[in-house]
Amino acid sequence: MRYMYTEELNKTRTFNTVVLCIFLLIVTCFVLYPLVYCVSAAFSPGSSISDMAIIPFFRGVTTEHFTHLFKNTDYPLWFRNTLFIAIATSLFTVLVASLAAYVFSRFYFTFKKSMMMSLLILQIFPSFVGMIAIYVILYRLGGLDRLWGLVLVYLAGNIPYNTWLVKSYIDTIPISLDEAARIDGANNMRIFFTIILPVVKPILIFLAIVSFTAPWMDFIFPKMVLRSPENQTLALGLFSFVTDRKNEFTNFAAGSVIVSVPFVVFFIITQKMLVTALGGAMVKE
Repeated sequence: MRYMYTEELNKTRTFNTVVLCIFLLIVTCFVLYPLVYCVSAAFSPGSSISDMAIIPFFRGVTTEHFTHLFKNTDYPLWFRNTLFIAIATSLFTVLVASLAAYVFSRFYFTFKKSMMMSLLILQIFPSFVGMIAIYVILYRLGGLDRLWGLVLVYLAGNIPYNTWLVKSYIDTIPISLDEAARIDGANNMRIFFTIILPVVKPILIFLAIVSFTAPWMDFIFPKMVLRSPENQTLALGLFSFVTDRKNEFTNFAAGSVIVSVPFVVFFIITQKMLVTALGGAMVKE
């Protein structure tokens, strides 16, 4: 009797496992098919999406779309502009957010709680609500159609939440480390750069990754801020291939594939750095 019960239980588990594997396989196909189709479009002959087959790579393979991007378009310029915006946004976000978080975590001053609450309230509202105000401010500052103007927009949007994020991490660091360094004659800036920053390295790496990826393929704010062709980003440039007047989906797919390659490499590199930092950063009281 017990043997029959065990056999029935094993059959039930096997059946459940098979059903689960089939379900996960179907979900995986639905998730991966658009990605594989986009890669297939980048290497398929023709220009419009109507020239492509439903089965990926069914109509052959060609590299003419990649050659067209680098010889007949401003794709290298778009890539350079986007890379500059992403790197500048990441660096300034890490610097400003970490400094602000250190001040809010370690110092006591008037309206401290009110300012922290203001940052939290600002994060509640979506950035699109203030697009008119952002446009007017950039116009007054001369930041329209300037790459640094777009960096300023992203930086302002990143500060509220990231300041809270880094502050919460700094709050876990024993204040006795600051006091010991201050007894040895270190000032606040030296404490920040030699004591705080090495310890909060994991959260700063995470912040740098997030701040780098956010503006990489953003379309709304570049469309609002940038005007001239020499200041176009990847999102704006690639969108010009699939407008009402143009239907160059294969060129669009080729540009998307090139965008994803350095992005994946960057993520792999920073992921290793993040794992190393998480394993090495320990605070002892």
